[in-house]
This record gives sequence, C-alpha cells and structure tokens, in this order.
Amino acid sequence: MPALHDDELAVDVQLVRRLVEQSLPQYADLRIQSLASSGSSNALFRLGNALLVRMPRQPGGSITIEKEARWLPVIAQGLTTAVPEIVAVGEPGFGYPEKWAVTTWLDGQVPEVPWGVDSGSSHRVAHGLAQLVAELRQVEVPPSANDDPALSWYRGGRLADMDHEFRQSLDECRPIADLGLDLDRALSVWDDALAAEQATAPLRSWYHGDLLAENLLIRNGELAAVLDFGGLAVGDPSVDLIVAWEVLDPQGRQTFKGAISVDDAAWAKGMGWALLIAMITFPYYWHTMPARCAARQSMAAAVLAEV
Repeated sequence: MPALHDDELAVDVQLVRRLVEQSLPQYADLRIQSLASSGSSNALFRLGNALLVRMPRQPGGSITIEKEARWLPVIAQGLTTAVPEIVAVGEPGFGYPEKWAVTTWLDGQVPEVPWGVDSGSSHRVAHGLAQLVAELRQVEVPPSANDDPALSWYRGGRLADMDHEFRQSLDECRPIADLGLDLDRALSVWDDALAAEQATAPLRSWYHGDLLAENLLIRNGELAAVLDFGGLAVGDPSVDLIVAWEVLDPQGRQTFKGAISVDDAAWAKGMGWALLIAMITFPYYWHTMPARCAARQSMAAAVLAEV
C-alpha cells in the first residue's frame, strides 16, 4: 500500500499473517486481505469474515491501540449506535514495533460525500448522528480518565490555540490550483469562530474527535455504526459537530442542530473546527489521499455556503 507519511512503517499481508500466527494462533487459519479503504492512522486487513486487523502506520501508534482497548468498552455501554468490539491486542514482532488490534467487522456502507441525489434525504442519518453525539457527551467521565494523558488531544482544546496552524495551513492551500474554495472567506469564518469561543465557557465530555464519513457506516438509510476511536478523548466536544457539514445535506444539518440543541456559538465553533481540519488536510494529503481531500473540500464548501 502507498506510504502516506515520512515515517511510515512497512506493513503487508505477510507481516500481518506472521503476527497473527505468533500472537493469536487461534486465528492463524483465517484468510487475510488488505483493504483499500485503510486510513491514515492504521492499515486495515480483513481477517476471515468477522474480524478486522488494525495496524498503526507510524511509530507511537501503540498509544491509540491501548487507549481504545481500555476506554472503548467503557463508552460503548452508553451508546445505542454499534461500535467495533476489541477482540484482542497483538504484540510487536518481526521488526514491527507497535501493538495492533483485532476488532469485530461491522457491515455497512460509508456515506456518500457530498450527500447525493440518489441517496434521498439525510434526515434519518441526522437523527442517528445527533443521538450518537448526545449519548457520547452523557457518558460519565471517570476520575481515571482525567488522569490519562492518552485522552488529551488538540481537537478537544481551544480553537485559539490552533490559530497559527490554521493561518499557516491556509497560506499553504493558496497554491493548490484545483482547491476551489474562497480562502479569504474561510479566514473570516475562522475569526468568527474564535470570537464565539471567547464568548462562551468551554464544555468538557467524551468526544470522538474524527467524526467524519470515512468512520461511519450506513445501512438502509440509517446510521448503523461508528468506527475508529483512535481520536477518542475528553475535552470540548464541539469538534464532533464537523460531521454535519461533511455528511449531511442542508436539511439534515438543521435536523441535526435542532436535535442536539446547540446554540449559535457552539455551531460557530463547529464551523471553525470543520475549516481547520479541512485546511490542515489539503497540503498534507492532496497527492496521496485524493478521496479524503475531496470529502474535506465538500465539508469546507458546505461551511462557507452556510454563512
């Protein structure tokens, strides 16, 4: 599979098979298949019909593997939406330095971005997403979670702390000829988000941190599952609002906003997070992950069309 990072770890089917045979011999006879839909943090491999192997693509990835193994079962108890079950955590070996995970396989389709004319209304998906976000925020944060450094991430912090990164990324986006976004207007929306943040008290709860189309599954027109909790953390959950602009159509966004009862200031912060995540994506992944960049273009365009 193509490298996405300068420090990319070499991972292929042969390595996965050797690791499975060493750490999880009960699964050694199952077929292993590399998935084209592997993300930027983990390379994904189908293991038999019911399991998935997630292999960190960069050094240090064991941290998120261990975090998910510890905390995903805690929050899953409070969620109606299906999430992967952590079946096992495998050990490093054969020159591969990180821990890796085996999870259950969940069926469904990644939602189309932007929401297509053949998909119908996103109203039902919007309700499912609102329920997911609300339930996640309501899961109790135990004291031990507050002391776990793996549960602290920039996406649960303040937009103001990312102001330099936003402006630098926006400048790096200007030479991208086919970007098709009004970057000056994006800067204005960003400034509005910073002002909204300054005028409101920060929230604190669990948040997914990467609630985007590539981490969602749809079945029969409804939200069926949410995947990849590598960004799971405790902090301001406003970042999870980004799903409204990438996944939902305009009517679905209004359904989502009303169902979770967020005020205009929180909505403005969500716009800021959507633009930030889009802008930092384009310079880094423009040539290596065109599908992801296209989805982030759609997300940013939806934000700019709303204001």
